[in-house]
Amino acid sequence: MDIASFFANYGLFILLAVLLVFMFWNSRKRMQKQKLEQEAKARQTVPGAEVLLQGGLYGTIVAYDPENLDQPAEVEIAPGTVIKVHSQAILRVVEPTAAPELDGEEAHDAPAIESIDDVAVEPTIDPETGKKKTED
Repeated sequence: MDIASFFANYGLFILLAVLLVFMFWNSRKRMQKQKLEQEAKARQTVPGAEVLLQGGLYGTIVAYDPENLDQPAEVEIAPGTVIKVHSQAILRVVEPTAAPELDGEEAHDAPAIESIDDVAVEPTIDPETGKKKTED
């Protein structure tokens, strides 16, 4: 039996076996990565940490029990407003980012706006007709 006839008879089975092994290896690697990310999130989720919730709300952790995930986490979304959410509703811990530093020249080039009254806004609706103004 030569190599060509061997692969003609068993090549499909060998390819299938290789694909199955790759699938199992890849899914196991992905599960290990997710487990490490969950452990890192659990270490960072402490009272005082700013978090992003699944619904898009930002808040600060008031109480969180990483051992008992059925216990709701308490998150302060506004001063004095504390809500209880499921612990899995915490999407991620928000890392604070530093504001970009402006050079001396760039900081002075922009006009300073003291209040909203300093900004000139052209009305878009004509008060006489009540219709939207068009560019002439």
